[in-house]
Amino acid sequence: MCTGRVLETRRLEVRVRKFLRKASEAMAKLIFITVGVVVCAPVFLVVTGSVMGQGDLYECLAPVFQQGTGFVSWKLIPQYPTMENYIHLLFYSPEFFVLFWNSVKLVSLILLGQMVVGVPAAWAFATYRVRGKNVVFTLYVVLMLLPFQVTMLSSYLTLERLSLLNTHWAVILPAVFSTFPIFVIYGGFRSIPKALIEAARIDGAGELYIFWMLGIGLGKGGILSALVLGFLEYWNLIEQPFAFLEDKTLWPLSLYLPEISWTQAGFAFAASAVMLIPAVFVFVMGQDYLEQGIVYSGLKG
Repeated sequence: MCTGRVLETRRLEVRVRKFLRKASEAMAKLIFITVGVVVCAPVFLVVTGSVMGQGDLYECLAPVFQQGTGFVSWKLIPQYPTMENYIHLLFYSPEFFVLFWNSVKLVSLILLGQMVVGVPAAWAFATYRVRGKNVVFTLYVVLMLLPFQVTMLSSYLTLERLSLLNTHWAVILPAVFSTFPIFVIYGGFRSIPKALIEAARIDGAGELYIFWMLGIGLGKGGILSALVLGFLEYWNLIEQPFAFLEDKTLWPLSLYLPEISWTQAGFAFAASAVMLIPAVFVFVMGQDYLEQGIVYSGLKG
């Protein structure tokens, strides 16, 4: 009798555990789907809004345009899809292309400069034993944590003294000497076994050969992750160009969108969609390296 009750109790416990496990899995899936919808909603709004006509947009965003009461509505599928916004953007807006190529120029030169400066610096921090190296590296980490608002005034005064204000170099040079890519690439170089480097030195390999064959070859994950993270950051750069560039023809594309009025909502959505394409492409192609960069930078638990 007692044995039967014990077996029944154990069966009930197993059923409860299975139920709780399934309930927790269902809750986790629900949370994941909810977060995914919230994250993807702005992209969906941009894409659908870019193919809406002015009438549809005005109907959906009437409370915004009229500054009145009510709620903004949105259509999952536009009633009258049109490519008019893209045609106007790509064929009748030369200022868009000027700012687009400004962004390409800024991002390309910044990333190139960061590789020229950051890769050798990160290799030196990771492989050489120099007195005071840890102090200097700690200073690098502290500088990396400082927001732009803290260093803006000193940067502005320095750039003014060098006569670089209102030029692209006012944005490029401070970014080239950023400490964050050094920190990420340093993590990639630190993953190279010390014994392998010492073995190469014993075999007579020169420092430049070791750097090129072992450092660049085995540490390319950190380098590529720094490039991906850097592109995603500087493609959307706002504060530095806004503070250091007075001439609007020098602005990057990230400052073009706030200049568009609400009466050009469809045009703004199309410009946003086009601006998303390079960032999404780089993210998809470099997703694995992006994850490595998060690991190297210590942002992942």
